[in-house]
Amino acid sequence: MASDPKKPDMSKSKISVDQDLIRQLAKLLEETGLNEIEVEQDGNRIRVGRGGRAVSANVPAAPVAAAPAAPAPSADPAKHPGAVTSPMVGTAYLAPSPGAKPFIEIGSHVKAGDTILIVEAMKTMNQIPAPRSGKVTQILVEDGQPVEFGEALVIVE
Repeated sequence: MASDPKKPDMSKSKISVDQDLIRQLAKLLEETGLNEIEVEQDGNRIRVGRGGRAVSANVPAAPVAAAPAAPAPSADPAKHPGAVTSPMVGTAYLAPSPGAKPFIEIGSHVKAGDTILIVEAMKTMNQIPAPRSGKVTQILVEDGQPVEFGEALVIVE
């Protein structure tokens, strides 16, 4: 039986993939909102993607299957009826100043018009008001995180 030159010979080498590195990369994707990240160490390249993409690694042995550490969210938070979305591209801040108490926390009750966070755009601090009264059930951004127009920031139910 002839060997296919395009496929690696699995009998001669073992796959050595750093599972913790893949988990860290998947977490970094979630934190930054990136869709894909690639790293190269010691001649081995690992690429992690989200949004239904498979994870692949350019290791001497073989490609890696999908990463178990990056579960896809079941629904788009921006489509949630209680989602508060960003009206602009900028940087989200959860408190009025560094070290200050955050505007909201999970479980906080807000009234329509209450400031729930700030989005800085072009050196201007834009207060983002709660569009309705309710309870904060999710905070989808971290302090100092870049946000895109239409990105879900908070869920108020």
